[in-house]
Amino acid sequence: MKLEDVQRVTVLGAGNMGHGIAEVAALAGYDVSLRDINDELVQKGYDQIEWSLGKLAEKDRIGDDEADAALDRVDAFVDLGDALDGADVVVEVVPEKMSIKKDVYDEVVEHAPDEAVFVTNTSSLSITELSEVTDRPERFCGMHFFNPPVRMDLVEVISGKHTSEETLELIEGLAESMGKTPVRVRKDSPGFIVNRILVPLMNEAAWVVESGDATIETVDSTTKFGMGLPMGSFELADQVGIDVGFHVLEYMHEVLGDAYRPCPLLAEKVEAETLGKKTGKGFYDYEDGDGAQIPSDAVDEAVSRRLLAVMANETAGLIGNDVADADDIDEAVKLGAGFPDGPAKLADAEGLDALVETLDELAEETGEERYEATDYLREAAEAGGFRGGSGDGDDAGEGPVYEVLNVSVDDRVGHVEIDRPHRMNTISGEVLDELSDAIDQLDGDDEVRAILLSGAGDRAFSAGADVQSMAAGGADPIHAVELSRQGQQTFGKLEGSDKPVVAAIDGYCLGGGMELATAADMRIASERSELGQPELDLGLLPGWGGTQRLARIVGEGRAKEIILTADRYDAETMAEYDFVNEVVPDDELNERALELAEQLAGGPPIAQKYTKRAIHAGRTDNEAGLEVEAMGFGHVMNTDDLIEGVTAFMGDGEPEFEGK
Repeated sequence: MKLEDVQRVTVLGAGNMGHGIAEVAALAGYDVSLRDINDELVQKGYDQIEWSLGKLAEKDRIGDDEADAALDRVDAFVDLGDALDGADVVVEVVPEKMSIKKDVYDEVVEHAPDEAVFVTNTSSLSITELSEVTDRPERFCGMHFFNPPVRMDLVEVISGKHTSEETLELIEGLAESMGKTPVRVRKDSPGFIVNRILVPLMNEAAWVVESGDATIETVDSTTKFGMGLPMGSFELADQVGIDVGFHVLEYMHEVLGDAYRPCPLLAEKVEAETLGKKTGKGFYDYEDGDGAQIPSDAVDEAVSRRLLAVMANETAGLIGNDVADADDIDEAVKLGAGFPDGPAKLADAEGLDALVETLDELAEETGEERYEATDYLREAAEAGGFRGGSGDGDDAGEGPVYEVLNVSVDDRVGHVEIDRPHRMNTISGEVLDELSDAIDQLDGDDEVRAILLSGAGDRAFSAGADVQSMAAGGADPIHAVELSRQGQQTFGKLEGSDKPVVAAIDGYCLGGGMELATAADMRIASERSELGQPELDLGLLPGWGGTQRLARIVGEGRAKEIILTADRYDAETMAEYDFVNEVVPDDELNERALELAEQLAGGPPIAQKYTKRAIHAGRTDNEAGLEVEAMGFGHVMNTDDLIEGVTAFMGDGEPEFEGK
């Protein structure tokens, strides 16, 4: 079966994951059959789809017509035979118990079309074992969406022992057609990629507390603010449900051995049915207490090293067993778990030698199997890292290698894209470092005549500073001052570039992201964009030049309004305030922004340079601005560009400026 042959997707299970997957498929243009075991459950799932589509339309993520059309493509069923009629792909999303799933497939094979491909949304169970109860193991694989499917980009596509390459390619294509990023899991291994990293990390966090080496608050402070993870380990367990991770861990323990023995602290919570937010209490109290209140200044380096060591060992296990390579593991964990960087990169940054030493010390002290370093981890440590120590520096003849930016040059336009869509393109210290270098590189390249700035994905140009990573400094004023100066200097480079700079704003443009856009010469925004300086809502103030540049663009009164109210503004309002030069339909932004950048790249570089310099010089001193203007005017009189421009004008042609 080819991707173009897929017309109808049947989703078995209308719970949170099931109705979410059905909605994603319907939005992608597929006809969807949503099925559950009784009318109440399937109707509840259908109603949730309708509600979610309405919310997407309300937030202008989709149009009203698109929402209505997607809902029209969803049919609800209780009868299994009717639900499977005409199905090309069957997505099973029933409870995470092997016996239940096997029972479902026993029935499915009786009714499904012969050509249909089966996929399971299991987060950890064996794909091979499930496939072998069907009549088509070669057309069976895992398709693991993450919750909520409408928002989460990652889909793990998992091969079973019998899965054909054609099936894997089909399901990867299906995921891409749904706007998702598929990551191939090459072998059927418990936990696949993301849960294989997260669940042992959760277990080790519990063991740290169980052993008395640290408190819950210290561990969560370390994971959230020291390691920069989206949540503290115990906070995340409460959010997901302690029982969910615990049951995955039990399965891993059963299949993989004693290295995955669940910590008694987790077992006690499950037995007491204090499972986190959904029960009102877990590791934190959400009923009578204040929930997860995590201190930002309780980071413990020894705890961080221990957790990183366990995570590196799991990463090495996946690579060494050919489940996935380092790049795929990092991408999956960033997209699926919201890590700022992937586990391989985090481990390399810490130093694999040091992490192996930590594991060896723990193994000797405790005798626990989970601290036995894998052979591959030792090999990678000897090689200088998971990427062999080659992740830094320049590739020969190819220029700098960036981790969080995509930088390219095409037709005289240097394009810088912040590539952290899993973190809403928030600006970290690493982004500032790479952006500073990229600006230097593009500014020094005579082939580059204009710079285009954007953010990856369609959700955010940049949602602001990575506040969580900044809080890791424990509110140190000296660190904060240095961070402010770093941002000011980096954005100042962009503003001070002699080349025209265009910011293409799509989605959220907030806080530090708006300060970055403010450093551009021109700004084009999509209709769905939201802009604002919300720092004061956090008790902060714009620290990367926003208090100065914004006032020069929109006037002091408007700047004070935007900053002091901390409100969000739509693109049209910001155009009325003269911050945005042009507002375009969402699907036209990239084309229009590139068109403008190419137009500017075709202009006279010398005249552009002195124009910018004169405007900037005149901000604080009118006489200085006029002097730069006069000097620039005199300088361009002796250029080939002037002759080219006049000749083209007299001949009614298009000038070709060369900057000479």
